[in-house]
Amino acid sequence: MAIISSNIGDNDFSLGKKELRIVDSKIIPEEKRNNLNLARPLTLQEFIGQEKLKSSLRIAIDASIYRKEPLEHTLLYGQPGLGKTTLAFLIAHEMNTKCRIATAPSIERPRDILGLLLGLKEGEVLFIDEIHRLNRLTEELLYSAMEDFRIDLTMGANKGARCRTINLPRFTLIGATTKLASISAPLRDRFGISQKIEFYTNDELRQIIINFARLINLNLDDEASYSLSKISRGTPRIALRLLRRVRDYAQVVKKTNFISNNLVQKALNSYQIDEKGLDSLDRQYLSFLNLNNNVPTGLDSIAAGLGDDSSMLEFVVEPYLIQLGFLIKTSRGRLLTDLGKKYIDSKNGNF
Repeated sequence: MAIISSNIGDNDFSLGKKELRIVDSKIIPEEKRNNLNLARPLTLQEFIGQEKLKSSLRIAIDASIYRKEPLEHTLLYGQPGLGKTTLAFLIAHEMNTKCRIATAPSIERPRDILGLLLGLKEGEVLFIDEIHRLNRLTEELLYSAMEDFRIDLTMGANKGARCRTINLPRFTLIGATTKLASISAPLRDRFGISQKIEFYTNDELRQIIINFARLINLNLDDEASYSLSKISRGTPRIALRLLRRVRDYAQVVKKTNFISNNLVQKALNSYQIDEKGLDSLDRQYLSFLNLNNNVPTGLDSIAAGLGDDSSMLEFVVEPYLIQLGFLIKTSRGRLLTDLGKKYIDSKNGNF
């Protein structure tokens, strides 16, 4: 049986003191504590979805093994929750080596990155999540480490200054980011492999949901798994979170481990999630635009009206609304489409 993928990583967006949305791809404390290790695939072949990416990685990994050298430095980019961290683990596993993990915000000083680099052994993988958040000094230290496997340090000051070179073992740096454009060109150019992780299809998400249901001893009917896959926003992390919340509802309210489609609808309704996978914040956003009578509205104005952070709205809320065809961006602001208006009209008074 294939084991499903689940990316356990961090992203930039914070909802402040508000309760985290179930359909938000940001990781939640429960997922950090449990780490969802049972949901991780054990090999690249078991990883569901991302077929083109897996094919490219397979060739690069096999070529590196054939030459008996580390894999080229690899950059993985895409939305949160798609499996970047999982893929880093699998690359290390396929290369038969260890994967050492760090997050860019935790690397505050040059000595932090020095400690990571000096602790590496030949052929090991260093995974840095949200690598676009590295500070400039730390990033510059990585240049020579990635290119020449050495660190050039300047010690002392003025006339007493001297340069010291520290040789490093050959290693593979895997960087993950949700914001490719925020990575500086010098750092981006030092990655030999750069791969985008795409959203998953409904069929792929359905298989992920079915596999996880088996792992947590749920009896899930076909229609229920299909309903969940359609509203998971192409993101495995959201799919697994929705399934866990439906499980909670089934076990507490219905005292059962059998998940029917009818039970899924009742559970999602209790969380104010509709058949499109939209929650109350999504509907508030659309309703706010609907009040402006076809006048483009700036993002800051929307954020002020909803009392939310503009970055969170732009990177967490808007992408799925655009994907559904409910929202368009123009040079003057955001506009609700006819499809979006029809949706909001149909929801008036229903939630």
